Amino acid sequence: MNAVGAIEGDRAATHVDVLIVGAGISGIGSAYHLQEQCPWASYTILEMKDTFGGTWDTHKYPGVRSDSDLYTFGYRFKPWVGAPIASGEEILKYMGEVIEENGIGEHIRYGHRITSCAYARDTDLWTVAATRLADGAGHTFTCSFLWMCQGYYDHENPYIPPEWQEKGLDAFKGDFVHAQKWDPDYDYAGKRVLVIGSGATAATVVPAFAEKAAHVTMLQRSPTYFFCNENKNELADRLREVGIDEPTVHRVVRQQINYDQDQLTKRCREEPEVVFEELKELVREFTGKPDFEFEPHFTPKYRVWQQRLAFCPDGDVFRAAVAGQLTMVTDTIDHFTENGVMTSSGEEIEADLIVACTGFNLLVMGGIPFTVDGNEVDWSQTVTYRGAMHTGVPNSAWVMGYWRASWTLRVDMMGDFVCGLLNHMHDTGVSQVEVRFRSEDEGMDILPWIESDNFNPGYLMRGLDKMPRRGDKPEWRHNQDYWREREEFPAIAFDGPEFAYSGDPVLGAASKEPAATAA
Repeated sequence: MNAVGAIEGDRAATHVDVLIVGAGISGIGSAYHLQEQCPWASYTILEMKDTFGGTWDTHKYPGVRSDSDLYTFGYRFKPWVGAPIASGEEILKYMGEVIEENGIGEHIRYGHRITSCAYARDTDLWTVAATRLADGAGHTFTCSFLWMCQGYYDHENPYIPPEWQEKGLDAFKGDFVHAQKWDPDYDYAGKRVLVIGSGATAATVVPAFAEKAAHVTMLQRSPTYFFCNENKNELADRLREVGIDEPTVHRVVRQQINYDQDQLTKRCREEPEVVFEELKELVREFTGKPDFEFEPHFTPKYRVWQQRLAFCPDGDVFRAAVAGQLTMVTDTIDHFTENGVMTSSGEEIEADLIVACTGFNLLVMGGIPFTVDGNEVDWSQTVTYRGAMHTGVPNSAWVMGYWRASWTLRVDMMGDFVCGLLNHMHDTGVSQVEVRFRSEDEGMDILPWIESDNFNPGYLMRGLDKMPRRGDKPEWRHNQDYWREREEFPAIAFDGPEFAYSGDPVLGAASKEPAATAA
């Protein structure tokens, strides 16, 4: 195994034990766990952007905030102190503290776009080609294990319904922008703003726009479920009041929230109508209107939690509607006009600014070309092992989080899993691992990554055919059930028949000297 340094060839190569792709919430959390649990391992983080943060750097639209609480969205190892729903700026500050407090920054190479990842079984190595965006220079990295933490959507190309061009989007004479491409310097004060969409992003921007815009209209094809609550945690506040230390507050509140979410998820399956009535009552409380009208704009067509339940701090969306700052329209677009949108029912919505909150495009493995022994990897032909590893692709892991619970809960869980696997390989003196079907798995049904009647947001349904497949047994799927996986993951036996090992000792042979950070 080559030590860190130059390798003869047309481009310099750097070798580390573990290469982490992405310096977002997943990559930074994974780096922490690697440092803590595998102190023998050298590592580098490759990040395409010029800074850390991932999603929280991409999205700069007004009011950008978490849509889950920070006691569970924050890492388990760093207490969150503050309101449960936090702004993007506050989350970036929190991540920056994690990086600084743990010396992670010196391992990050910013501004590097990966152009290919190739694994060779004869060397037990990944060769990762990257381009430094600042000057176009190429660089090659080799590693024994590849930890994909790049997320699941395209940060550069948001989803805009293709039929909008056919419906005359170019005819609109005002300003048009997708929320993912928002310019923070844009001044919308006094403008008529039309927000198209009904998910978490729309729920976030509408109250923010309402503060300065002349008026806001929200056009949706179908409504979303909203959960209204105060942006505070009474248990956390009470524990602090009686002098409990922050690590204990974080641990206890995190456990309470996870329990409450588990109970809510079960109730959404067992008694969705009752849960919906409770959600309605919260709206009435925050608006002060016991006769608040939910039909037709706030009555979704799907079961509660079949898509993400949008958190509405202090009922801000509904209060904007009651105050006359927001007009809800549930309809489809017939065509765009010079002044706005003509709906299918014949109503013209005039606007100075149209903001598309229409979601994003799924991008499996960052859209990076992968090969194993020279053969192209088609992820849709692989089968996932617990949503973490994939058949036919050795020495790699992919962090895919939760949607019904905080994404970061699985980052922490995956950190334990990957580090446990790496330590097992290091201690037993092997260099390669890949997941394979056990004898009892032969002949099992191979199915789409997730059942559409379980969880079916638009971006996932549009790209489902590109996702890895799942088997019909718990080990061969990502079940989106944190409360089940938190019991199953720690019980994984790394000497089980689903793990196939081979090769000579190499892990830990690389120098621990970190790669220099590049801006």
